[in-house]
Amino acid sequence: MRKSISVTLFSTVATLLVLGIAVMGLSQLVLFRRYFAQERYSTLDKVGGLALSTAGYFLQQDLPPEELDELLGKMSLIGQSADVHLFFTNSAGQVMLASNADALTADALPAELLAEVGADGPVYHALGMLEGTLTEESYVSAWKMVSAKGKTTGYLFVCSSGEMLSDFTKECWNNFLLSACLMLICASVLTSLMMRSITDPLHKISEAAQKFGGGDLSVRVEGVTGEGELAALAYTFNQMAANLQASDNSRGQFMGNIAHELRTPMTTIKGFVDGILDGTIPPEMQNHYLQLVSQESGRLARLIQNMLDLSKLESGEYQVNARMFNIYETLTGVALSAEQRINDGFIELEGLSADQRVLVYADPDLIHQVVYNLLDNAIKFTPQGGTIRFSVEKLGPEAEISIWNEGEGISPEALPFVFQRFYKEDQSRGLHARGAGLGLHICKVLVNLSGGQIRVESQQGAWCKFTFTLPTEPPNQNQMLRIPSETGSLGTEQPLPVDPV
Repeated sequence: MRKSISVTLFSTVATLLVLGIAVMGLSQLVLFRRYFAQERYSTLDKVGGLALSTAGYFLQQDLPPEELDELLGKMSLIGQSADVHLFFTNSAGQVMLASNADALTADALPAELLAEVGADGPVYHALGMLEGTLTEESYVSAWKMVSAKGKTTGYLFVCSSGEMLSDFTKECWNNFLLSACLMLICASVLTSLMMRSITDPLHKISEAAQKFGGGDLSVRVEGVTGEGELAALAYTFNQMAANLQASDNSRGQFMGNIAHELRTPMTTIKGFVDGILDGTIPPEMQNHYLQLVSQESGRLARLIQNMLDLSKLESGEYQVNARMFNIYETLTGVALSAEQRINDGFIELEGLSADQRVLVYADPDLIHQVVYNLLDNAIKFTPQGGTIRFSVEKLGPEAEISIWNEGEGISPEALPFVFQRFYKEDQSRGLHARGAGLGLHICKVLVNLSGGQIRVESQQGAWCKFTFTLPTEPPNQNQMLRIPSETGSLGTEQPLPVDPV
């Protein structure tokens, strides 16, 4: 079963807390045991030193029983004051005097233990039962008593019960368990509060994503604010949703435009052909209507070709063949191909000259399409007797080509959108606007693909000018040209093979 984020986070936090408390508890236990042992040994050493100075000399003498009982009382008093018990043995290990005889299980100590006392230093420290001599585990400090002549006369053992350490250890573990429970409770409360601030935005984003995936493109993530990663995720989702909705709206509008553009010429063609077939159109008028049919067929062919070109360009199937060529030859050639339409509209062309020469580096076929689309646009919106002006200016490593025309121009509100795919503003371009809004978008794609940029300027009711740039020399770095992105910034590199001039 898949765990939720809350369970996963709580499990992680709880595990870390328990491990942290355990490590801290164990380290403190080791430190406290060491400190406790040092404190006990220090106390035992002080008591042992006092006992040696008080009774050590007398034990080396033969004391009468009454003095021995008095000495035993003093030793018991010393032991009770420090919560310890002590006993003396002779050199053979026989117990001679003990402040608490009940703490001993034998009257003599083994020789192996006596051999260890004084072997490594003046004081012998141990935690144990002295080979079974004591009734319980104890802290032990022991001294070997030596006469003035260097002869071993006996041993002093000072012992303290080890139950204090056991009680201390048990108290430490109880404190550890209590601290762990309290910290886990606090962690669960804090985790639930923190997870609410994390999961609530995630739930909102998840619900919005589900609705969006179900087809509701208008849904947005609401109520997620701040500057963290979740707020950024919500903002990104909203941006994505807005872009997809805009694209879907544009696509729907485009399909409507295409349906309209296809239906109009097809209806006209069908009507004229049916009129010729059924005799409604007299024979003397058939040639005229056949010409209209031809024009509408050409309109259909251009529309379909634009759609195919755009699909090919966006899929990256088009192979760019760049070379150096004279841009004026392209401008003149496109103008000559539109001579009939120019003459029919009594349009005057300016700026074209057969003897001018400005070389650019691009694919001639792509630039021919760009110029054709722009000139077709200019002819379409130039009034009878108007002017279309061409301009080419070399600016360092690039050339700037402009096509200016008189006419209604473009409204300021529409200028930022004229290069968008599917965009079409008939009202700002006059009553004779035609097309599906693909021509200018294709121009932008082709110019960007050629390493240039395109822009538009207009004064509504007076003129409109489209300007694009092209490189004037081949790229120097591995025959690669940096193609500007849709925003105009330099994007990915694309190879442009060089053909001989």
